[in-house]
Amino acid sequence: MIPTTSLLHLPFFLQTVFHLFLPLFLGAKLFTMALNASYDIEHSDSMQRIQHEPWPLDPVDPKKGKFPCCLVWNPLPVVSWLAPFIGHVGICREDGVVLDFAGSFLINVDNFAFGPVARYLQLDRRLCCFPPNLSAHTCKHGYRHSEFGTAITWDDGLQSSLRNFENKTHNLFTCNSHSFVANCLNRLSYGGSMSWNMVNVGALVLFKGHWVDFMSIVRCFCGWVALHTGATIPLTTLTGVVSIGYLPCQEPFRVLDGVLVPGSGKCCRITH
Repeated sequence: MIPTTSLLHLPFFLQTVFHLFLPLFLGAKLFTMALNASYDIEHSDSMQRIQHEPWPLDPVDPKKGKFPCCLVWNPLPVVSWLAPFIGHVGICREDGVVLDFAGSFLINVDNFAFGPVARYLQLDRRLCCFPPNLSAHTCKHGYRHSEFGTAITWDDGLQSSLRNFENKTHNLFTCNSHSFVANCLNRLSYGGSMSWNMVNVGALVLFKGHWVDFMSIVRCFCGWVALHTGATIPLTTLTGVVSIGYLPCQEPFRVLDGVLVPGSGKCCRITH
């Protein structure tokens, strides 16, 4: 039999054990919960960095025609002679390959229409919105952006716009190369904006773009200068220009009574 005195001390013993081990148990439990919470936060942060921190881009290389994540521009034959700020634009993938809407049902890939790039502007991918779901938009146009079409990467957005414009008819005033670039920027929600159009795309390149080299400036303004000064420009002065566009190949062109008069030679395309 258990002595009566032992039974009398049992509640006191259990109470002592309870008070001794309860803090240890609760402390271990709280410590485990804190570790789990810390892991969840760090894991979430690391996953967010993986999703939103793009890998480094290769440098811009005009000699190879590589302009990673850039808007690119070159002058249009004849049109740019009348208005040098008007030209043809494209947008580049992360590997630097140029995409441009060159005609009805035609998207050029790594074959920029009307010659090499004259101006470029590199864009910041961190200003794009790449939402994995509807609640993860970083722009303020969550529903509108999802309805228009979203992307998970820069190249994904360009590819989606490419598939869209492969079925469009080219129009000089309403559906042109600027429209294609604007569609890409809206799909990326670049700068938090869904209002990109032909006008602000052209203005962005015009005011913030960088010239590739001096000969690019010559390509852009030589025709305009000739038209406004009545000068005759020999073709020999343009021998350093590659893919300048459509120019008389045998004789110079000049302005006669305010009208651009080509030489007697046939017009042909100068290629590089």
